[in-house]
Amino acid sequence: MVKDKLEERLKAQAVELGFAACGIAHADAAPLAAARLREWLADGRHGDMIWMESRAHHRQAPAALWPAVKSVIALGMSYAPREDPLRLAGEGGVGRISVYAQGADYHDVVKRQLKALARWLVAEAPGADVKVFVDTAPVMEKPLAEAAGLGWQGKHTNLVSREHGSWLFLGAIYTTLDLAPDMPGRDRCGSCDACQRACPTDAFPAPYQLDARRCISYLTIEHAGPIPHEFRRAMGNRIYGCDDCLAVCPWNKFAQDARANMAFAPRAELTAPLLADLLALDDAGFRQVFAGSPIKRIGRDRMVRNVCIAAGNSGDAGLVPVLTSLLDDPNGVVREAARWALQFLPGTGRGTSEAGGGG
Repeated sequence: MVKDKLEERLKAQAVELGFAACGIAHADAAPLAAARLREWLADGRHGDMIWMESRAHHRQAPAALWPAVKSVIALGMSYAPREDPLRLAGEGGVGRISVYAQGADYHDVVKRQLKALARWLVAEAPGADVKVFVDTAPVMEKPLAEAAGLGWQGKHTNLVSREHGSWLFLGAIYTTLDLAPDMPGRDRCGSCDACQRACPTDAFPAPYQLDARRCISYLTIEHAGPIPHEFRRAMGNRIYGCDDCLAVCPWNKFAQDARANMAFAPRAELTAPLLADLLALDDAGFRQVFAGSPIKRIGRDRMVRNVCIAAGNSGDAGLVPVLTSLLDDPNGVVREAARWALQFLPGTGRGTSEAGGGG
């Protein structure tokens, strides 16, 4: 077997399995990632994401997690949307769910295909050892994807691809094979600052830096307690994640929605869900609606908390009865969010003077 042919066949097989991008890097190809991670953690910008800190020693380099690794195969699966992710801005009666969460759970889809590609590689190169990772492992997917030539980390800190814009799910295969690397990605953001200007909560203290504590994706997904009042009005009707900084990237005009994996096609009930329906969910109802979705990971209470904030921003008096019923919810965070929301809706007699409405 000629080694340089193996890389070509590997990439062809990745396409067959539904990956839109595949690149290779040496295991030590992202040397600056560790220092940047340490600085980010030292500044506390990871917020409640304690696992980022507790396994930082494993994240700093592939060999820190698996000393035998020689090469990293970085892969991207497209979830490019067919419709404008910002089209529901200002639609008070519905919630906005991030594009990536409107279809099947990417953890399951990407990992299944990573395993299939890893099995193929082991069959083609007997004696090779492999490990596959997607999102939940202590792996620096974005710096590694940049090192492998899939794109570059943009000013919003996410990967940007010339072919797929900002819409790639990332995964990685670590292997003991010494594969020929690809050229690393080159920063092509230039003077553009569209993503920085688009952020509703000023989560970027500087280009290429993110303060997760101010990010709506973090606040609606990772943060378990009450959402800080200073961000609530700025959240608008975003109830799970936020696509604003991704959606405005000019490189998205090259993304081909036809190449997106069909597993990520949006479910009709998640494209523009009614706030009233979501506010009425109990645990069983939540599990039924979000079965097979990454949203199920946050649980009913966190989702209803988010929807209460959106309801308070909606101006829809029709939501008052269901919000009022949540004043007796078993979860204290939900009760507090419902109280906050009611002060901003007409017909409640509560006015709008309570602190925390700005943003």
